[in-house]
Amino acid sequence: MESAEIRRRWLSFFEAAGHTVVPSAPLVHDDPTLLFVNAGMVPFKPYFLGQQSAPWPRATSVQKCVRTLDIEEVGKTTRHGTFFQMAGNFSFGDYFKEGAIQLAWELVTRPQDQGGYGFPERDLYASVYHEDQEAIDLWRRVAGLPDDRIVRLGKKDNYWSMGVPGPGGPCSEILIDRGPEFGAERDWDAGDRYLEFWNLVFMQDELSAVRSKEDFDVAGPLPSKNIDTGLGLERVAYLLQGVDNMYEIDEVYPVIAAAEELSGRRYGADPADDVRFRVVADHVRSGLMLIGDGVSPGNEGGGYVLRRLLRRAVRSMRLLGVQDPSLPTLLPISKDLMKASYPELETDFGRISQLAYGEEEAFSRTLSSGTTILDTAVAKVKAGGSGTLGGAEAFQLHDTYGFPIDLTLEMAAEQGVEVDEPGFRRLMAEQRDRAKADARAKKSGHGDTTAYRSVADALGRSVEFTGYDEVTSEARVAGLLVDGAVVQQAHAGQEVEVVLDRTPFYAEGGGQLADGGLIRLDSGAVVRVHDVQSPMGGLIVHKATVVSGEVALGEQAHSEVDIARRRSISRAHTATHMVHKAIREALGDTATQAGSENAPGRFRFDFTAQSALPGSVLHDVEARVNALLMDDLPVRAEVMTQAQAREAGAMALFGEKYGDQVRVVSVGDWARELCGGTHAQRSGQLGLVKLLGEASIGSGVRRVEALVGTDAYDFLAREHAVVGQLTEVLKVRPEELPERVHGILARLRDAEKEIAAARQQQVLAAAGTLVEQARDVYGVTYLGHDAGEGVGGDDLRRLVTDLRGRLGQDRPSVVALTGTAKGRPVVVVATNDQARQWGVKAGALVKVAAQVLGGGGGGKDDLAQGGGTDASQTSAALRRIEHAVGEQVTQGR
Repeated sequence: MESAEIRRRWLSFFEAAGHTVVPSAPLVHDDPTLLFVNAGMVPFKPYFLGQQSAPWPRATSVQKCVRTLDIEEVGKTTRHGTFFQMAGNFSFGDYFKEGAIQLAWELVTRPQDQGGYGFPERDLYASVYHEDQEAIDLWRRVAGLPDDRIVRLGKKDNYWSMGVPGPGGPCSEILIDRGPEFGAERDWDAGDRYLEFWNLVFMQDELSAVRSKEDFDVAGPLPSKNIDTGLGLERVAYLLQGVDNMYEIDEVYPVIAAAEELSGRRYGADPADDVRFRVVADHVRSGLMLIGDGVSPGNEGGGYVLRRLLRRAVRSMRLLGVQDPSLPTLLPISKDLMKASYPELETDFGRISQLAYGEEEAFSRTLSSGTTILDTAVAKVKAGGSGTLGGAEAFQLHDTYGFPIDLTLEMAAEQGVEVDEPGFRRLMAEQRDRAKADARAKKSGHGDTTAYRSVADALGRSVEFTGYDEVTSEARVAGLLVDGAVVQQAHAGQEVEVVLDRTPFYAEGGGQLADGGLIRLDSGAVVRVHDVQSPMGGLIVHKATVVSGEVALGEQAHSEVDIARRRSISRAHTATHMVHKAIREALGDTATQAGSENAPGRFRFDFTAQSALPGSVLHDVEARVNALLMDDLPVRAEVMTQAQAREAGAMALFGEKYGDQVRVVSVGDWARELCGGTHAQRSGQLGLVKLLGEASIGSGVRRVEALVGTDAYDFLAREHAVVGQLTEVLKVRPEELPERVHGILARLRDAEKEIAAARQQQVLAAAGTLVEQARDVYGVTYLGHDAGEGVGGDDLRRLVTDLRGRLGQDRPSVVALTGTAKGRPVVVVATNDQARQWGVKAGALVKVAAQVLGGGGGGKDDLAQGGGTDASQTSAALRRIEHAVGEQVTQGR
C-alpha cells in the first residue's frame, strides 16, 4: 500500500466517523519553544491547554513534522529520520478511551479491501500504563486481546505530558510483533521486534510541579477529558510494504536508487555507504518540505537547520564519489514522490529548486575555502606541538564558513589530528540556548509562562481584539504582572504587564510592530504602553510603565492607541503588500516574501532571489507602486474560508498560522494576501513610497528597505538639498552632475598615479646616497634607513630590493627600511644569499621589528614585511633589527 493511500484511508476513515479533516499546518509554527512542528498535536496545543475553545468536538489530520535533535543518528538506525508524517485523531471533550480504542482497532484490523490497513490481529499487542485498569479492561473487551498481549509499563513509557504543568494522562500504544529475526520474545526495551506505530493519549489529569517525565504531581482531574493520538505514517508504510525501514518505502527509496546511479555504488554493499545513502534520501526530502513551507537557508534558527540538512546531503554524495551537483537530479524525484499528498510542491517547485540548487553551489565554494582554512588550522596545531584542533576553531569553521563538524573530524583525522569535539558541542549548545532564550524573551519578557496561563485561565476566554474597528475602547483589567509574577496592584514608576479583557492595541506579529499609547484607569492612574506581545494563544499583554497613580486588578480602564503611530505603521504595512506584489510581477512567483518589519514610516521586506535586483527593476517596482497610490485604490479586509481565499488568489505567507477562517487584505483588485495586521483605508493615504535599495541578507534572500509617507518626502527633500548644493559648487545643471563627478574622479585618479610615480622615482633616486650609509655588523653589511612619512609598503619593497642589488653579493648583506603610510608604520627587510647562508633570515628580523612597532609581520627568508600601530618607534625598530642581525650571525656561526 502506497504512502499516499495510507494517508487517504486515514482521513477518509475518520471523516466518516464524524471528524473534521484539518489540513496539515506549515512546518514553521508560531511557538517560541519550537523551530518546527515536531508532533501531530502541536497545532492543537491551544485547545488542549484550554487557551482557546476548539472549533470542533473531534478532528483528524496528517501533520508534516520535522525533528532534528538526533540528526547525527539519521541513517544509522531504522527509526531516526528528520521529516515524517504523523496521522492523528483528536477529541476535545467528546469521546474518550473507549471511543479511541474502538476506532483505532477498527482501522488497524479492518481488511484492506474494506478500506482498512489489514494488520493480522494475532500479531498485535497493546501497551498500557500499569495503573490504568480502565484501559486494560477496554483492550480486553473492545479488541478481544488476551492478558499476555496487553503489556503493562510504567510512567517512562506509557504516561504522557508536555513537560510543563498542564494536561497529562496515561497512554496506550499499539505494537506489532515483527518476528524473532528482529529480537527476543517479549523484550519490550530493545531491538525492533515489537514496533510501536500508534500512540493513544488519554488526557485526563491536571499536572502540577512537573519535575521530570516521571516525577510530577497530579492536581486533580481535567474538567474536560481529551484524546490525542498519533500514528507514524512512515512506520505503517514500511510495515505494509514489506521493507525493513523508513528509508526503503515508496516515498523515499527512489532517491536512494537515483543516488546509486549517480555514484556507481550499490545500496546494501557497504554499511558506511548505506548510512550515506539514507542521509541523502532523508535530508533531500526534509529540505524539499522545509523550503516548500517557506524556510530559506540561513545562519540562524530554522534556516540554519535547513542549510545543515542540505549540506549534509551534498557532503554524503561527495563521500559516495559524486563531485558534480546532485540536487538537480535528486530533488525533482523527491518532489514527484511527495506531490500526491502535497500538490503545492509541484506548483511551487521553481522557487524550491532555485533555493536548493543555490545552496548546493554555495556549499561547493565553502568546501573549497573551508578546506584551505582547515588545512591552515591543522598546520598550526602541528607546528605548535599539539595533536588537537580546539573546539573554538572547529566551531568557527562550522558557524562562520558552514563547514560541517563531521567533515572537520574526518579531514583532521586524515592528517593525524584530533578535534576537541566536546568543546565544539559546548559552544554549539551555548549558541542554541542563546537563540532559544532570545525567542522566549521576545515573546514573554523572561516571564514565567505559568503566570501567563493563570491569567488566561482566570479570564476564561481569549482577549478580544477590537483594533480593526476602533482605537479607543473600554475594558477591565483582567491581569497584572510585575517581574513575571501575578500581582493585585502596581504603583507609579513600576514596569508592569497589563492584560485587559478587550483591547484596541495591536500585538506585534506578522512583521508589524506593536501599538503604543495610554491606558487610563477609573482611579485616575495612567499607564503608558510601550510594547504589546502575545506570549500564548488568545492572550494579549501590554508591556507598560505606570506613569501615575495605582493600578488594581479588576479596575475599569479606558484604552487610547497612539493614533499617529498606528496610522504610520499601517501605511508601511500596506506598502509592504504592494511592494511584494510588484516584485512578484517583475521577477515571477519565485520571489516570495521571507520576512518583513513594518515600523512607523518605514519598512523592510525580505524576499527569495538568487541574485541582486537590477537597479532598473528596483526603479520599475517603485514606479509601479507609486502609480497605484495615485489611483487611490480601496484597501479592504474580508474574513473567508481558506478555500475561498485560495480561489480569490490570495497569497499566504510562509510561517504564518491560519485557521479555517482567514482574514484577506486586498489593495483594490491588485494585491491580495492573508494578513492579520492593520492597514491604511486607501492606497492614496500612503502618499509616497521610496525604495532606498536592496542587498543580500543570506543565501538566496534579498532585502529591500523603504520609506513611506512624510518620511519618504523628508528623505527626498534632503536629497534635493544635497543635489542643489553640488550643482552650486560645481556650476552645472542637476542632470549633468554624474558626468561632472565622474570626470573629477578620473582626474583625481590620474593625479594620484602621477604622484605615486614621482614619489617612486624620488625614493629610487635616493638609493645611491643610501648605500653609503651601510656599515659592518659582525661581518654583515647592514643598511638601515627610515624613509619617513608618505612611503608605504609598495615603495619600500622596490627600494629595498634595489639597495640589496647595489650592495652586491661579495659579502653577506641585510637591508632594513621603515616608512609611514596614513599614520601606520611599515617595515621591510631583504637579505642576500650569503646572509641567509650565515643564518640571517628576513622573516625573523621583521617579526622582532614589528613587535617594537606594536604589530606583526612575516614573510620569506629573502624578503619580508610587517607593520604596527606606533609610528614613533621606527628608529627603535631599526636598532632592534641591527641587534638581531648580530644575534643571528653569532648563533649561525
